[in-house]
Amino acid sequence: MRHAVVSGTSSGIGRALAERLLRGGWRVSGLDRAAATLVHPDFRALTVDLADSAARADAIEGLEAADALVHCAGVMRGARLGELDFDAGAFLWRLHVEAAAALANHLAPGMREGGRIVLIGSRASLGAAQKSQYAAAKSALTGMARSWAKELAPRGITVNVVAPGSTDTAMLQDPARASTPPAPLPPIGRRIQADEVAALAEFLLSADAAAITGQEIHICGGSSL
Repeated sequence: MRHAVVSGTSSGIGRALAERLLRGGWRVSGLDRAAATLVHPDFRALTVDLADSAARADAIEGLEAADALVHCAGVMRGARLGELDFDAGAFLWRLHVEAAAALANHLAPGMREGGRIVLIGSRASLGAAQKSQYAAAKSALTGMARSWAKELAPRGITVNVVAPGSTDTAMLQDPARASTPPAPLPPIGRRIQADEVAALAEFLLSADAAAITGQEIHICGGSSL
């Protein structure tokens, strides 16, 4: 049975992906700061704050070898230039970039041929007003993914970024982002759904996606048009 390590499985994209993988016959280890909300015989919940380097290191050491890693955990913090909160920026970097790097650094060496790494980025990586620190963290994922893709391609391991536009998850209602409202609706007239993002990530974990690596794939409802 294939084993996937997925962060952020307590809600949103991470939970939608975990549910898809479990239906598809995977074992899933979920890393979450919040208490687990998913119950399944093939799901193992690990409670950890991935932005805390010491706690993260302890949790990672306890992970079994994996066939896939998907880093979904994330939050949005924003402010306009002149009002930037550098503690918030450091937190975004630790959670989005350092956590992804720590997980991949531990798991990638033990992955067999056909292994998969998917990082959940954001269309904000192209630039977004009042979200510069968030955009910086998310754009860093693409640079890491492309670098890892070059290193791991000879082993048949792919690395990609899925970059959604504004997605209908609990993050949109997070009080901490009240000063930075979500972007207008895309041309399709609605927000992206978490399960749509999860479906794309699930495909990138499949054998059919073996020739896709080093890519940032946008799922934005036409916002990039």
